[in-house]
Amino acid sequence: MTATKTALIIGASRGLGLGLVQRLSEDGWRVTATVRNPQQPGALADVPTVRIEQLEMNDTAQLDGLKQRLGGEVFDLVFINAGVMGPLPQDLESVSTEQVGELFMTNAVAPIRVARRLAGQLREGSGVLAFMSSILGSVAIPDGGELCLYKASKAALNSMINSFVVELQRPDLCVLAMHPGWVKTDMGGENAEIDVHTSTQGMLKQIKANSGNGGLHFINYKGEALTW
Repeated sequence: MTATKTALIIGASRGLGLGLVQRLSEDGWRVTATVRNPQQPGALADVPTVRIEQLEMNDTAQLDGLKQRLGGEVFDLVFINAGVMGPLPQDLESVSTEQVGELFMTNAVAPIRVARRLAGQLREGSGVLAFMSSILGSVAIPDGGELCLYKASKAALNSMINSFVVELQRPDLCVLAMHPGWVKTDMGGENAEIDVHTSTQGMLKQIKANSGNGGLHFINYKGEALTW
């Protein structure tokens, strides 16, 4: 009998994070999900057997607290999903130091802080560490110039993931920088190409397909390799 797989989803109160929790639950996984305010979990509360933990990703004390509470647990998947769009419009002349700092801290630095604390709890040989990246983080693709700061923060995330993988020295671990597609969420907008179910179903398929495939991979929800 196959043991129940376990997942930790960082940033699961809505959108893609919530969708991932729903797909994993439907697939029989045991899921732990983090939100900023556990007293207001929204639709996450309707997902059966999910365990909800509090985390503000930019708060190192909360990160340390989460690691302590999860001590000794082994995960088949850790998916770090949290991220922000940043100021709109993305005007380089008017943007403040504080806005740029918050954007890069949330999108590029904090995800690595999470990964540093939790990568050691991923199952040897088959564990998957996934980050919610974006094709806009590819420096080879000029699209999306109106979101130049967001693009730069995702490019920075990809660079930070690369440095982290070198630092980690775990060739058995599959690390995914994932582009979810252009999805109808609060961030993606109503004109986006696909819905949350399509994106998260595809990402779960790729997570399962890449388990045991050690190294770093930049792919989309269809499994197609992307250019860094």
